[in-house]
Order: sequence, then C-alpha cells, then structure tokens
Amino acid sequence: MDESLLRSLTPSVIGVLVRRGADFPAAEDAVQEALVEAVLRKDDGEGGAEPVRDPRGWLTTVAWRKFLDAARADTARRRRQDLVHEEPAPGPVPSVDDTLQLYFLCAHPSLTPSSAVALTLRAVGGLTTRQIARAYLVPEATMAQRISRAKRTLSGVRFDRPGDVSTVLRVLYLVFNEGYSGDVDLAAEAIRLTRQLAAAIDHPEVAGLLALMLLHHARRAARTAPDGALVALAEQDRARWDTALIAEGVMILQAALARDRLGEYQAQAAIAALHADAPSAGETDWVQIVEWYDELVRLTDSPVARLNRAVAVGEADGPRAGLKALAELDGSLPRYTAVAAYLQERDGDRVTAARLYAEAARNATDLAERDYLTRRAARLNALG
Repeated sequence: MDESLLRSLTPSVIGVLVRRGADFPAAEDAVQEALVEAVLRKDDGEGGAEPVRDPRGWLTTVAWRKFLDAARADTARRRRQDLVHEEPAPGPVPSVDDTLQLYFLCAHPSLTPSSAVALTLRAVGGLTTRQIARAYLVPEATMAQRISRAKRTLSGVRFDRPGDVSTVLRVLYLVFNEGYSGDVDLAAEAIRLTRQLAAAIDHPEVAGLLALMLLHHARRAARTAPDGALVALAEQDRARWDTALIAEGVMILQAALARDRLGEYQAQAAIAALHADAPSAGETDWVQIVEWYDELVRLTDSPVARLNRAVAVGEADGPRAGLKALAELDGSLPRYTAVAAYLQERDGDRVTAARLYAEAARNATDLAERDYLTRRAARLNALG
C-alpha cells in the first residue's frame, strides 16, 4: 500500500472513529497503530497475496479494531486497579487473581526476553506500543513489529511452559516506571503483583524489585506541585514522603542484600534507600551512591545507569567531574541534554545551561517534564 496515500487519509479516518464513539486522542492513537501495521504488512511480505483495493476502508477497519483492542485492555486494567487502594498497604497480599499468571504465560520460553516483555506490556499491562517503544528507546514501528512477531510465534505453541522470573520482573519494573511517570497510573498495580510474586517465591531480586518500588512510591506525593508541575528530588518536601513505605522498603532490601546475591534491582533499591535516608538533599551520601551506580553499571552495562552515574559523580566530585563522565556517553541518550544542562548550571555556566535546558525541553516527550525544563531555562535567562 502507498504509505503517503494512507497518511493523507488519516484526518478523515480519525473523524469516522470519533463519530463511532472514540474520543479524539484514542482515535488518533488507533489510526497511528493502523499505519504502523500497514508498514509492517509491507515489510513482512504479507500483503502480496491480496492487494488492498480500498485503502480508506482498510485503514478504517484496522484502526477501529485497534481502538476496540485498546478500549478492552483499558477496561481490563481499570478492573484490576479497582482491586487495590490508591496507596498499596504494607504486609502480605490478602488475595490473588490470575493477572500474575498471565504475565508468566506471556513470558513464554519460545520468545526472546525482549519480545516477551514487549508482548506482556501490550497484552496484559495495558501500555500502548508508543509507551513501550519509549521505554526501550526504539522507534514505534520497530516495537510494533516486535510485538507482531511475538504474537505470531505464540500462535502455534502450547502454554504448558511458563516463562522465567527474570522476564516477569522486567515487565513489572517497566509497568511500574510507566505508572510512576504519571502517563498511565499503573504503579499501585505493579506493586500489588510484585507483592504476590514475593509471597509466592523466595528470590532476592523479587525482594529487590519490591523494595525499589516501595521506596520510589513513597516519594510520589512530593513529586508534583499542586498545579501538577514536576518537583525535582532536591526540592521535594521530605515531610510528604511516606515513612511507612520507606521503612518497609528498607527492611525488605536489607534482608535481600544479606543473602549476598546482588542483582540490578537490589542495587537500584540501595540507591533509592540512600536518597530516602538523607534528612535533606545536602546531606545525601553521594559517594556511596556513586559506588552503587558502579555496581549497577557492572551488572547491567546500561546506558541509562551510566547517565545517572554521571549526575551522581557531579554531586560527589563536582560538576566538572560529572561533565567528564557525561562526555564518555552517547549524546543521543534520552535526557542526556537535560543532564548536561544541570551540570553546566552547577558549574556556573548559566548561558550554556539555559540553552541546553531549552533544547532538552524541545525534545521532551512528557508535557510535565517539558514544562519543568522550560522553566529552568527561563529562570537562568532571567538571571542573565
């Protein structure tokens, strides 16, 4: 199919979906997913047998199907969220549903871990293809293709061999991160499922992930101002942090670390615990945080961990040391420019910092983050 022709039909097809009952953002997302499917249909060689004679009709049909799939997934997600309070209570899980079992089934051994995670996030977690692609730092079309191939792989297999724990942990971690960002409120659901998993199996990384979630969730109320604006960690009102969740997270983490089977989630939780333990931002033990980031980089070799380590180095050893660590990384990393702006500001170069904040704001995909970066740039420009 002619991709340019399909794109020219997008406004009218969105109008059709809206008239059928879809709200405009959902209709727009559905049409975008249909366009991605059109590209994959060509790339996978699936369209040669029967050419599409009515592109507008094909796009409308596929987009409406995408909208219905998304609506059903959202309904299922909301039904699961109704099972928990907004703030997850500490202690054992009183009841168990089949959601966690679905996570394990989607993490089937016949799939690669990355494909299993993507499929589970889409089919069970309720995330959109765009959100999953952003989490994996890949184009949306690439992620759509990965999910499509995972579905085809599973279409002919028996679900008598559930996937491994590490894949399910990765899914829960990403679901929590997406929920914690505020884009989709799934953080409490991810905590609920991780509690279930921790009650079912004795695994230090399950405990590490649960501790990490609790420690981050404890700060949630302080992360935004009354007007919805983001509040940086150093500027948060620590009196609004949930001390009960922090205490539980630290206790779980200490028990996991005592087993001497360190993993990436325990390392991340240790970093979060050090932030939670500091009475004020100025009293944060940045030297120890750098040491934990060194462990995390050793375990994962993650570019995001290296980026966060550069910030920690800038706090522990000074902004120029942080800029030196940052210079060793790929400048195309998400939030690279924002980190560079922060370190330049710390080093006293307001002009460069303001320019970098403005650039980072233009590239930000999250509206709250974009507003935050824009305000930082404006403040520095006003100072001269």
